[in-house]
Amino acid sequence: MTVVPDDRTGAGPAPVTGGDFRGAATMTTVEDMAAGRDDERRVVHQAAPRELPVDVPTGNDLERIIGFHVRRLRLAENLGVAEMAQRIGISKAMLSKIENAQTSCSLNMLAKLATGLDVPVTSLLRGADTRRDAVFTPDGQGATIVGRGTSVGHDYELLGALRGPNKRIEPVLVTLTAESETHPRFQHPGTELLYMLSGDMIYHHAESEYRLRPGDSLLIDGEGVHGPVAMLELPIRFLSVTAYPDGVDG
Repeated sequence: MTVVPDDRTGAGPAPVTGGDFRGAATMTTVEDMAAGRDDERRVVHQAAPRELPVDVPTGNDLERIIGFHVRRLRLAENLGVAEMAQRIGISKAMLSKIENAQTSCSLNMLAKLATGLDVPVTSLLRGADTRRDAVFTPDGQGATIVGRGTSVGHDYELLGALRGPNKRIEPVLVTLTAESETHPRFQHPGTELLYMLSGDMIYHHAESEYRLRPGDSLLIDGEGVHGPVAMLELPIRFLSVTAYPDGVDG
């Protein structure tokens, strides 16, 4: 067992290392185009990056969403406004207005844009039906919930929750008092971040123990057995933010 020293005059504990961070790039090519289109145009469309950016506008502002996608697709083709307007069959001024959300598009115009850009009409509307929620929790007004340590006197205040798929983050304010017991036997899927707000404790994880005081943080694999083994100064308050893997609820 390794105990992290409580030396605040030095450089601090060595960083925890580990994990395998890997990224993967994916390329998708379009199907062969209908007969009659020249090879040069086919190559241009296959090479164009058409993945949806993460910063796509959302909400009910259709003009802004349509303009965003039209500009994105035009830039993917490396074409200027005049060139793209000619391909679509509209004036340069009209295309500029569309890209800058200065005009509303009729269904006929949407169809013309989609044909000229060689995409489905739905590609120009992506994000229009997507909500981007936020949860505000005033000080001290989080929901009291039953957690893994409730039975041993650990108090949990849920600081917010977003509904829907792929929203498996659980932010909790944990409070330990004189009525709380040490309990180094927590274990769960996912990754957990602890951030100390007040108090002083020794926290066990897997084969190590860590002295945590205000401002300290600890990022752990939840599958490793963990929990407080010594409460040195009460009350202890810390943030616990757990990210659960796909298909697993807290």
